[in-house]
Amino acid sequence: MDLKRLDYTISKYMRQLGVPAVRISFAIIFFWFGILKPLGLSSAEQLLKATVAWLPFGNPDRWLTIIGWWEVVIGITFLFEKTTRVAIGLLFLQMVGTFMPLLFLPEITFQNGNYLLPTLEGQYIIKNVMIISAALMVGGRFYKNKE
Repeated sequence: MDLKRLDYTISKYMRQLGVPAVRISFAIIFFWFGILKPLGLSSAEQLLKATVAWLPFGNPDRWLTIIGWWEVVIGITFLFEKTTRVAIGLLFLQMVGTFMPLLFLPEITFQNGNYLLPTLEGQYIIKNVMIISAALMVGGRFYKNKE
């Protein structure tokens, strides 16, 4: 088998497995990290509570539980191809909230106020750009060209 044929074969399998792998990865990550929140076991608990403390309704403990269960639902809906569109919609709504600490808590998300030096918490949040990109890729698979 020549290298061009090998490259084609590998690429074909990557194309077939890529989107299901991303969906399963999303399911694992969102379910796992989500369930930790209502159980009071999340390492992101303090950051999340500090982020929502300014909201005029609810309290940080209630928001922790709501957001945790929201993430669990995102994870479960990514497991099934028929509910993937729902998962992506819920994910994008959730992503709005995940970026809030960058704006409202820069003293926690950036080192010494330098926006080029994210803290570990800041890096944890900024990596969500990749999650958004992967969700766009998965969602784009539903597009059917009608030309």
